[in-house]
Amino acid sequence: MLNILIGIIRTKAIALFLGLDGVGLMGMYQSIISVLGNVFGLGIGNSGVRQVAEKVAVGDTTRIARTVKILTGLSWVLGLIGMFLTIVLSSRVSVWTFGDESHSAAIVLLSGTLLFSTVTTAYSAVLQGMRRISDIAKITVIGAFLGTVFSLPIIYVWHQKAIVPALVVIAFMAMVPVFFFYKKLKFEFVALTLTDIIHEARGLLSLGFVFMYTGVLYTLVTYLVRVLVIRRLGIESVGLYQAVITLSSLYINIILNAMGMDYYPRLTAVATDNTTVNRLVNEQTLIGMLLAAPGILATLTFTPFVISVFYSTEFIPAYDVLRWQVLGVFLRVISWPISYVLLAKGKGIAFFVTETIWNVLYLITSWLGLKMFGLVGVGIAFFVMYGFYLIMIYLVVNRMTRFCWDSSNIRIGLGVLACIAIVFVSFYILPGKMSSGLNIVLMAIVSALCLKKVYSLVGVKWLNQWFRK
Repeated sequence: MLNILIGIIRTKAIALFLGLDGVGLMGMYQSIISVLGNVFGLGIGNSGVRQVAEKVAVGDTTRIARTVKILTGLSWVLGLIGMFLTIVLSSRVSVWTFGDESHSAAIVLLSGTLLFSTVTTAYSAVLQGMRRISDIAKITVIGAFLGTVFSLPIIYVWHQKAIVPALVVIAFMAMVPVFFFYKKLKFEFVALTLTDIIHEARGLLSLGFVFMYTGVLYTLVTYLVRVLVIRRLGIESVGLYQAVITLSSLYINIILNAMGMDYYPRLTAVATDNTTVNRLVNEQTLIGMLLAAPGILATLTFTPFVISVFYSTEFIPAYDVLRWQVLGVFLRVISWPISYVLLAKGKGIAFFVTETIWNVLYLITSWLGLKMFGLVGVGIAFFVMYGFYLIMIYLVVNRMTRFCWDSSNIRIGLGVLACIAIVFVSFYILPGKMSSGLNIVLMAIVSALCLKKVYSLVGVKWLNQWFRK
């Protein structure tokens, strides 16, 4: 909850200090960082979690120490290479993104974030693979707090000129607590031979390439969508789109990240047992839906108010896009636990194919939606494509493990989807006060039922632990 509060403060302050076009510019820079970070990180964060988790499950302390040492060392090498190549390519990246070289110097400065983020990801992967969940939760909150405290003053003083320095500061401050908690871990000393390094690095990079590819593909597509928006509608529309992306994912990402820190290592540890895998997927799907539904309904019910609270009234025109985007986010919550089966089982080709299909089609539908409906079309495309992705990933995993949703998940999922549909449609067909009243009552009822169900499943002790995480 503290992390949410910090996120609200930072988002609100940035919106007030930078305005619509400043938020749009910051979003473009963040998109560039994401694409380059995924390219040069080579997916070692995700593959590192899997490698460490496998060694921990076996209990071989020597192999754990060897994997950790090579993973962290490799992150420094890749981070420095990425930093150097970003500086070399800065002019070209500026031209591809903005149409000229005016942002080259800014991209050179942004190269520092690649080193910080690559190293942070690798060291966090060690903690996650060893299931140090509480440490990761503390790191997230401390990093967000330090990044906010040190970045907001310079944005307040220099406004848009401070965007790039602020992003560098945020990336560096995210790295600081990771080092602190990593140093608390004790590994036995291992002497590495060249054969050890090549063997371990090959394992990290071979699976990491799949993660890298899918990570690059997703961030590249979101980057290209922003480029389409800026070329067709201007930088202010990118600001609106950035607000939509942030608001639609803030609450959900916290839920998914909190569960994923423990879920992915556990799933990897039992990946060969399809019965247990299917049970874990159903459990995570149920918990995800129950925790996500109240936030989804609240966002749909109070969309203009939510935008004003997190940003400002200047961003109100984004409300229609946000509503469609939120529908897609709920489908993402349902598909998310299923997609992790491919990662846990190391099914790189299946993961490669499904992610490629989804991202390519999302880019095409976003272009069509933007052309036909303006910015709202991008939100519609996100919703439609996550509906397609849910069906696709279900069929793939069903064939792999005979997975199917249990009756409880189907019943609760259909009920929640029906309530979300009512809240969404009522906004357009009922008078304002009648729609608001109906939506508030429905939101309250569904939220109470969801929380009651969560409590009956896990009890107050688990809830307290989850909120602390």
